[in-house]
Amino acid sequence: MQNVYLAATSATPEVDFRFDAHRLSLKGESYPENAQAFYGPLLDAASAYLAGSRGADIRIDVQLAYFNSSSTKLLMSLFELFNQAALSGNHVVVNWFHDEEDDTILEFGEEIAEDYPALELLTQALV
Repeated sequence: MQNVYLAATSATPEVDFRFDAHRLSLKGESYPENAQAFYGPLLDAASAYLAGSRGADIRIDVQLAYFNSSSTKLLMSLFELFNQAALSGNHVVVNWFHDEEDDTILEFGEEIAEDYPALELLTQALV
């Protein structure tokens, strides 16, 4: 499985999917003009990675300062993939980083914890 690294742009987050180490990271802001075009290949790569993962300890670090509604839909699809992987025997930890004054991002993380209970979601405020 080939790792995926995409540098951040003004409209897309840094993506660092190190499948060989079971570590995935999204960092920055996400409001691409075409969210499906940006996230579609990432969903495909994650799905292919998870197809071969059994009993893995997977860590996902998410530090998004902003994401628009079209990104939200695709992020939820990504979390659904990992929730299913957790239900299949993988241990998936999501480290959800948020600005300590940003209740919206924190609440989205809490929503993920409710919607995808197989994920171990840890929220961490950035100071």
